[in-house]
Amino acid sequence: MSLTKKRWIILAASCLINLCIGSLYAWSVFATPMAAYLSSVTGSEVAGLAIIFTIANAVGPITMISGGFINDKIGPKWVIFIGGILFGLGMIASGFAKSVGMLLLTYGLGVGLGVGMVYGCTVSNSVKFFPDKRGLVGGIATASYGISSVIIPIVANALIDNFDVTMAFRILGAAMLVIICVSAFFIQTCPKDFKPEGWNPPAPKAGAKAPVDKDWKAMLKDPIFYVMILMLLCGAFSGLMVTSQASPVAQNMIGMTAAQAAVVVSVLAIFNTLGRILAGFISDKIGSVNTILGVFLVSVLGLGLLFISGEGSVATFYIGVCIVGLCFGSIMGIYPGFTASQFGGRNNSVNYGIMFIGFAAAGYFGPTIMSKIYASAGAYQTAFLAAMALAIAGAVLSFIFRKLSTH
Repeated sequence: MSLTKKRWIILAASCLINLCIGSLYAWSVFATPMAAYLSSVTGSEVAGLAIIFTIANAVGPITMISGGFINDKIGPKWVIFIGGILFGLGMIASGFAKSVGMLLLTYGLGVGLGVGMVYGCTVSNSVKFFPDKRGLVGGIATASYGISSVIIPIVANALIDNFDVTMAFRILGAAMLVIICVSAFFIQTCPKDFKPEGWNPPAPKAGAKAPVDKDWKAMLKDPIFYVMILMLLCGAFSGLMVTSQASPVAQNMIGMTAAQAAVVVSVLAIFNTLGRILAGFISDKIGSVNTILGVFLVSVLGLGLLFISGEGSVATFYIGVCIVGLCFGSIMGIYPGFTASQFGGRNNSVNYGIMFIGFAAAGYFGPTIMSKIYASAGAYQTAFLAAMALAIAGAVLSFIFRKLSTH
């Protein structure tokens, strides 16, 4: 089978792997029953376990970058295999945790580092195989990761109801360890300068620089990198801010019940996933930076709707949430291909890992700022204003990017 055909099998295996590691975002399903379990073990009340999820997200770029270097030496198959073992064993070990400290080690570090190692390779390697469809494939690969937050919570809840939270960790961990490690053997290294049959790179537009493969050192010397990482931070900020607290926002600001708020979380995840595929497809047609500019402008509208929402404003709130989810997914779907198109595909495993630091920063600042604003003011509106300001800043940065890319 030719690589032009086989690359679709590689993409399918990558998506299945990403579906498994995307269960990181099912943490909210585990948090409450795990806090209750630890309280029964320790004999004292265990507060919210949000720090576990924060740590798991924060450490991802570490293995995305280091895994990218290893990937260049031994290939993505073995990096994914090792990352799958780390992820799976971290999940299984979380089922044996007897303290918050152990959960920090097993889930925060084990699962978080495993996700970073696997995700970086699946996405970057898939993009390399599709230079003719970078945006679309980047969107599909990241969408499979995003849709996990819709599917896995259903499975996890069923396991928790039928067994308990510790067994849910162990069963899911074992199943995902097997799926990831088996799927890893369907992953193949993309050959240097691979071109699909019947496709040739388009000639650069007048005034634009021809794409050049840059390693991470050359990328860090390029001013455009810093514009891009700031754009990623601005684009991911509102999505991560809203995603992290969608349920309490729906309950405290709109007056929804817990069950109604759970539906909001699922709808947000669905639009997040749709945005990754849709924006990836559009970016292949009109260019990444044009698509990103449109995303920033639309996100201002969505955040504005959230800002004016209040008690009982269900329709306005839902539309705002859908727009924010769509825009967040769009940014995440575009960026793997955007990074490759700007700095070349050859070193994209490492380069995208470094670029992903912008996402990690947004993952810290977005939820933290929203929590502090609500704690001090008892309302979320100021947080939405801050996110709108960053979206406008992102739009301005897209014009700066355009200016730098033609010089």
